[in-house]
Amino acid sequence: MSAETVALADLKRELAELKDLVRIASLLAWDQEVMMPAGGAGARADQLSTLGRIIHERATSPELGKLLDQAEPVTAGLDPDSDDARLVEVARRDFEKEIKVPAELCEAMVRVSSESYPVWVAARKESDFARFLPQLERTLELKRRYIECMAPEGEPYDALLDDFEQGLTVVEVRRIFDRLKEALIPLVRAAAASGAVDDTPLRRQLPVDGLQKMERHVLARFGFEPGSWRLDPTVHPFETSICISDVRLTTRYEVEGLESLLSSMHEFGHGLYERQIAPELGWGPLARGTSLGWHESQSLLWENLIGRGLPFWEHFAGELTRLFPSELGSLSAADIYTMVNKVEPDFIRVEADETTYNLHVILRFELEQEMLSGSLPLAELPQAWNRLVHDYLGIEVTEDRLGVLQDVHWSHGSLGYFPTYSLGHLTAAQLWQRLGAELPELSDQIRSGEFGALREWLRENLHRHGRKFTPAELRQRILGGPVDPEPFIAYLKAKLAGIYGEALVA
Repeated sequence: MSAETVALADLKRELAELKDLVRIASLLAWDQEVMMPAGGAGARADQLSTLGRIIHERATSPELGKLLDQAEPVTAGLDPDSDDARLVEVARRDFEKEIKVPAELCEAMVRVSSESYPVWVAARKESDFARFLPQLERTLELKRRYIECMAPEGEPYDALLDDFEQGLTVVEVRRIFDRLKEALIPLVRAAAASGAVDDTPLRRQLPVDGLQKMERHVLARFGFEPGSWRLDPTVHPFETSICISDVRLTTRYEVEGLESLLSSMHEFGHGLYERQIAPELGWGPLARGTSLGWHESQSLLWENLIGRGLPFWEHFAGELTRLFPSELGSLSAADIYTMVNKVEPDFIRVEADETTYNLHVILRFELEQEMLSGSLPLAELPQAWNRLVHDYLGIEVTEDRLGVLQDVHWSHGSLGYFPTYSLGHLTAAQLWQRLGAELPELSDQIRSGEFGALREWLRENLHRHGRKFTPAELRQRILGGPVDPEPFIAYLKAKLAGIYGEALVA
């Protein structure tokens, strides 16, 4: 074996061990939110803090830097899109970013995140923002220190966006969000005023056992494999993958109607992305989605473009009404389709319809920048939140549980994350256009409960690559250009015109 080959092999071995440590941390975090008794919170914070320090030390070690130096000449002569060339490129970028963050800051961020989660759970349950405020203040202080380490060339918030969507800037997000507000706020007001859709049958909590049976039925058709997947209840739904053959979904049942089913479909989209990464990439840093925006496009593809589509309900409505004969037995596929697409301003983002959802994201994006800059005192955050909800959605927040405390992200320190949800909506709509052109039988396949061709197309064109390509490169390869809000706006107006009438979108 040549010295060059040895250098690359040594780098891969180090990166594989580092990936193992990251996955162990993911498993501990999953356990904390799904299985761990409350009494384990303090010890779990210690465990995750220790593990976070070890991961950071390994990810920033001079030895890793030397291995990268030795491996880069080896891959310089390879096809730039080869697995090895992309591996070294991604590993170099990760390394250069990690070494900017001092070990003590990394450890502090992990510790505060772990300590904040149970406080957020309790504060949300009691609808008491004051209880969570000290944790949020600590989180913001650490995030400001982190931004200083990154020294972004543009606005400070760019450093946080880059953690979740490489290369994304505040300027680009504002341009997209201004266009969305321009299009969506009038639609929301018009639909809410029309009163044209009565979804009373879905405005109740359905029996959990029936919902679980429906979820298992739907997810099995989608491609959920019991040997490689889990589905568990939690406070705030999420997906995590311990490896490409260990995919864990969560949902929650203390919600109205079909929200837990839609949530499970949403998390399935995330899980399928991770499940279909090429096995040869599964050991290292390329074995995850390329960005949160692309990830969210996959969850929203399955939740909204499929799960809120008429072909889906033409197949699954019969099973749903069989499981809930007294509650939903009189409903047709068209009835359910209309109800799950009702435009109704509400407080909870994860339960929002397609039309109002992005307004939830936009208000969080705007508040995060004010929080970080200090222009909004954190003690006044609930009032600022409530004001934007009124301005954008036209409703009055009555308690913190329905407002500023509803999301888990700030307890995790995940500032800069929210814009990727809207990028996911827009990317999914662009992707849906291409799928319609390349899979002309897709609607008929969905109507028949067949999803194999769709899964294979996604695997071949997107999922198998993992992180090999940047978010922008994938958009160029798959969509032919950057994020564009217009396909989403056109899709939404066409759907609403069919439900509410052409006058709504005129």
